[in-house]
Amino acid sequence: MDTKQYIASGILELYVAGSLSEKENEEVYAAILASPELLAEVLAIEKTIVKLTAATKTDSPYSFNNIKQQLKVNNTKVVPIAKTNWLSYAGWAASIVIGSMLILMTSKNSELQQQIALEKDKATLKINEVEKITKELKLEKETVATDLAEAEKLIDVFRDKNIISVPLVGQKSAPEAYAKVYWNKKTNSIYLDAKGLPTPPKGKVYQVWSLKLSPLTPTSLGTIDTFTASTNKIFTIENANKSEAFGITLEPTGGSKQPTLEQLYTLGAVAKDS
Repeated sequence: MDTKQYIASGILELYVAGSLSEKENEEVYAAILASPELLAEVLAIEKTIVKLTAATKTDSPYSFNNIKQQLKVNNTKVVPIAKTNWLSYAGWAASIVIGSMLILMTSKNSELQQQIALEKDKATLKINEVEKITKELKLEKETVATDLAEAEKLIDVFRDKNIISVPLVGQKSAPEAYAKVYWNKKTNSIYLDAKGLPTPPKGKVYQVWSLKLSPLTPTSLGTIDTFTASTNKIFTIENANKSEAFGITLEPTGGSKQPTLEQLYTLGAVAKDS
């Protein structure tokens, strides 16, 4: 049987469909290996079946299973083939392997890109955190430097020989309260150390008074509006009065024209020889 008769016999279609016996498969396989024309015909048959299978549904009358059934022709003389048609499926296997590798590589690349983006976001957060901490440290350093400068200034003030120290003791409305006035007559200013005063309630402020005792004449030196915000509770106040005493009262926000004696927290007289 020549090549044309072999092709016309239909044996190759049955071989591709897997409908031959083991012996027949071996014989056809040997014939294909010996004939490039037969090999080309087998590949063409496989390609046609793949296209038909891909283009139709599973239950279509042109599906691969139905084609196989139709290729099972009874009483047909066939030439045997090999047990496993590796050659015919080698191309499919290679395509599947390559496709799987491409899918895997794409997936890994996507995961890598996501990981890089995540690490980049983490790095950005760390940089922002470091910058925030740096700013906070810088601000803290500036605050400490300012506090140190103020402390040194106060030390110089308290050491000044012209400073008069006037202790203010707690009164009936606040027996535990205390304060101290450092009065520099030369500069007409006082430094009030109010650390011993409690935090004023909401809507209230401390008001400082310069007093003349005979007759009792109070002069307001202003309210301490920044009492709560201050850390060292030392306040600089102008005082050009000939003060004989100093007092501190608790007043409504904005202060009062006259001291509320019922809310007198501290009081202290200037020494007569000062």
